Amino acid sequence: MKFKLFNSDGTAAGETEVSNFPSLEDGKGVDALRQYILAVRANNRQGNASTKTRDEVSGSGKKIYRQKGLGTGRAGDKRAIQRTGGGVAFGPKPRSYSQKVNAKVRNLALRRALIDQAADGAISLIEKWSLKTHRTKDFALLLSSLSTGKKVLVIDETVENNLTLASRNLSNVQVSSASGVNALDIVAADQVVFSVGGINSLVNKLSPSTKN
Repeated sequence: MKFKLFNSDGTAAGETEVSNFPSLEDGKGVDALRQYILAVRANNRQGNASTKTRDEVSGSGKKIYRQKGLGTGRAGDKRAIQRTGGGVAFGPKPRSYSQKVNAKVRNLALRRALIDQAADGAISLIEKWSLKTHRTKDFALLLSSLSTGKKVLVIDETVENNLTLASRNLSNVQVSSASGVNALDIVAADQVVFSVGGINSLVNKLSPSTKN
């Protein structure tokens, strides 16, 4: 598959072919991608919401009114669930929302995400992420010359310190290594910019001959 290629300074360099870019049949991997995204979001949940039952609410357990004669109904104690300040029936308690996703599903989801973004023209390549300084302004100018979208994902084979420092003040830019990127990072970005070494590293990882 062919992608737009830029020089390290952001100037256009035509197109380049990535011969071993992953491919899938139409529709294959869609369910895996959905399952993976739901799992990542579930794993990010804290799960610390908590309510008190009527046994845990402070207050007397004494019956509020006598059983008969006052026209108030058969009221119990003030900790009952139907009363203000009482306990909560079937309320949330701290729990784990984590979901397990096996390696084959993760691999398939990542391949699907890459293929979808490539089909939308949202993937481009740069020869090398080589920043002379860690100034955010210089990095922002480089990204603007690449005609990137609102939310940009920058991927390199290994992330250099200057790249990390230059990007950390840009809220719309995420930087990741090829080995650490996941399917949610890719589909959440408007534009994905790989270094040549980064995309080669990732597609080799996703190659069918590569063991997970």
